[in-house]
Amino acid sequence: MALRLLTHFDVRADVLPSLAAEAGDTGVLETAYESLRVLNIERNGNIIYTYKDNKGNAVFGIYDCQTRQNEHLYTFEKDMQAVSCSVNSERTLLAASFVQYTKEGVRSELHPGSKCLTLLVEIHPVDSVKVLKAVDSCIWVQFLYPHAESHRLQSHLLLISEEKYIERFHIQITREDGNRVVIRNSSHLPRDRIAEDFVWAQWDMSEQRLYYVELEQSKSVLKCIQFWADESFTLMFEMPLDISLSGLRFKFVNFGYDYRQDQEKLCNQPSLCVFTNHTGSLCVCYSPKFDSWEEVTYSVFYLHKGYRKTFTAAPGSAGSHVAKGITFLNLGCLVAVYIPGHFLHLLNIQHPDLTCHSLFLTGSKMAAVLPPSPLQSLPGSLVLDCSSGKVYRATVDQSYLMWFLWNAARLDCDKMAALHCALLCGQDPGFQEDQVIQWICEHASACHSFDLIQELLIASSYWSVYPELADVDKLLAHSSVLAWNEEIPGVMLVTEELPLLLMKVYNLTGYWAKLNSNLEYVKYTKPHLHYHNSVVRREWHSLVSEEKTGKRRSTMYVRNILDNAVKVILNMETRTLEPRLIPLLQEEDRHQRLLVGLMVSELRNHLVRHLQCVEKKKIEQTVLDYISKLLNLTWCMLETIWRKHSAHPWVPRLVYNISWESLPVVLRGTTRDNRVCGSHTTLLSLPSNKHGSAAEFEVFHLMTRILDATNSLCFPLPPGFHSLHTTLGVHCLPLYNLLHYIDNGVLLLTETAVTRLMKDLDNSEKNEKLKFSIVARLPPLLGQKVCRFWDHPMSSNIISRNHVAQLLKDYKKEPRNSMIGKSSFPTEFLPLNCFIEILTGLESSHQALCGFEGQDNVDSEFVEEAALKHTTVLLGL
Repeated sequence: MALRLLTHFDVRADVLPSLAAEAGDTGVLETAYESLRVLNIERNGNIIYTYKDNKGNAVFGIYDCQTRQNEHLYTFEKDMQAVSCSVNSERTLLAASFVQYTKEGVRSELHPGSKCLTLLVEIHPVDSVKVLKAVDSCIWVQFLYPHAESHRLQSHLLLISEEKYIERFHIQITREDGNRVVIRNSSHLPRDRIAEDFVWAQWDMSEQRLYYVELEQSKSVLKCIQFWADESFTLMFEMPLDISLSGLRFKFVNFGYDYRQDQEKLCNQPSLCVFTNHTGSLCVCYSPKFDSWEEVTYSVFYLHKGYRKTFTAAPGSAGSHVAKGITFLNLGCLVAVYIPGHFLHLLNIQHPDLTCHSLFLTGSKMAAVLPPSPLQSLPGSLVLDCSSGKVYRATVDQSYLMWFLWNAARLDCDKMAALHCALLCGQDPGFQEDQVIQWICEHASACHSFDLIQELLIASSYWSVYPELADVDKLLAHSSVLAWNEEIPGVMLVTEELPLLLMKVYNLTGYWAKLNSNLEYVKYTKPHLHYHNSVVRREWHSLVSEEKTGKRRSTMYVRNILDNAVKVILNMETRTLEPRLIPLLQEEDRHQRLLVGLMVSELRNHLVRHLQCVEKKKIEQTVLDYISKLLNLTWCMLETIWRKHSAHPWVPRLVYNISWESLPVVLRGTTRDNRVCGSHTTLLSLPSNKHGSAAEFEVFHLMTRILDATNSLCFPLPPGFHSLHTTLGVHCLPLYNLLHYIDNGVLLLTETAVTRLMKDLDNSEKNEKLKFSIVARLPPLLGQKVCRFWDHPMSSNIISRNHVAQLLKDYKKEPRNSMIGKSSFPTEFLPLNCFIEILTGLESSHQALCGFEGQDNVDSEFVEEAALKHTTVLLGL
């Protein structure tokens, strides 16, 4: 099931048991069962229902979704058909409208000349009844709810007439004898005309908003009225829409449910609904009247983005299911467009720019079976099945998305859309991001249009901080893909800009402030404000280059950058609850720490510059969380691929126990106090006739893909990544391939990795060649430091060369007498003796020795011994 419907309320399962307990009469229960149906859902989630008792009286009850208890509201001792019903928040007043029918189906007169009777009843505890309307047109009723529950002395009731007007009644009440509630001056209730001459209206019970469409000079104009807690109301905006409602029968949305309407006829009418969410999005979903079922057209006006997208899909030949019409469902950050048995389109509301971020499923891929009866979308991702009286909470089935990724997604657009839907819905605490990571580890090379690893890093990190900051969607990228020109099979798309300059928001509080911010961004901010790492890349390369050449930037500046990196690592450690198989972050990888620190600094400055109303402390934490997430995703990918092979025979060579002491040296790096750990096991014992196993190649390949993805984005890697990558490269690759990877920057030679090579590999002919090839590629300072761990004539030769180069850098030849007699030299080799004499003289200088502190056992005698050994090797003696 691509969509999952979780039962939130079942009118029969949640109401009938309580009726049976009260009545104790099976006849009453049978009558109630046949007539029981939902009439309305109030803002606080309470559900009003009605049924007929065994005398045919109309009974109203309410189900409290908090306590899950039923309460009887009122019984009208007449056989009347309820059209609409609403109760105020204090449950003291009940409004209801009726149409009465005889058993033969002929309407009986409730009131001379009237078709519909609207009543206002005092129900706590006086049952005085007042007639509000007795007219020859249908009336719907809806009480307004304040933002906070309180015992007020005034209630406000909306009356929506089939004659295309909406009125608001002001009902003053008084309390007598403590609990008695009486309507004050019931003979004359003040009222306001809210709207008139409209063809369509929708009520948003959750946010107390009224949307309606007026026809002005043959144009459809969408308007919205916001009702406030202080009893006032405001016209929020007017927006012309390029849609045709000429064939639309008068229609209300979410003013309860009118069971008398002919659903088959309504399916052939234009469909219109408005969806919003807390992020400031405003979408108008529209489907015109279908002349033919060969093609279905529907449009979504993304008013918060400034454009309209019109989709055309081919559902196939018309059938019984198709005749039910198109359904729009509000799923929060997604809108579902659904025709049972034909297609399901999950539209990304937050980021609708590219079609590849919305999932279009048809045929066998869809696997979504919603009830065949008409569905009514309610706020909060609730859905009312009007026939069964069930209220569902609709969600995207994440387990299905993962199944789809593993088994059914063949096209890049399907993989991209399913991945984004899974991550977007992954804000649900029950979602296991590990499933997405596992799929990406298995399919890292499966896409040609985009990089899966980049998409995971950017999208998952974005959604991890999205709920924390307003407007973060304008400042952080959510995808690595900037353009998508490929078609989505089964659906055609046309995009049109909307004249947003004609739309103005008149009030800037709460949701409307967010919507206005979105509109201002679309109207006036032409360049995108998304953060990118170009500045970080330049500065990082500059710092690394300076370190290689021996230059130093301001100590305080570098220290601040490294302190930023420490904050990120500490933030990761506080969030890591379980021990890791791969203990990254333990190594002092200075280059990666510099990159982490620079990204913290630059991203923090970027957010502070554009979020001036947010406290800096919150921005600081958001930045730390964002970069921690990036590093943690890389770590999780490595852990996932590591664990994948845990059941194979070669496990002891690649996957080790969780305890630190049991890990090989090459995985441990250095301890927290920076002392080199000893070990009796090694990953680096190279077989003489073969290289690493297939599993080791798989891990190495994934690490190479991660490195390629992060390099192009200039994203940091967890310190220790390069050491592990190089170690696996030594173990998996032939020497010529290994050196090619090193020369092209794929493998970076870190001090930790090279030191372990020098210590753990023996001095066989093959290993000598490997060691020398690697040492020859090291920067001079690092090479000199590492060579001390290699007990070999070649290492001594390199150390000697570096020592001599340093001593003779500023040497000037001067005539002088020999300071050392020939007797001090065991070998009669005049050129060497003369050279050693010069070195000994230079070493005797205190100034010269100061430059070589820390070079143990390196002096002229060491140089002489190394030179003789090297000469012996060269001469084959």
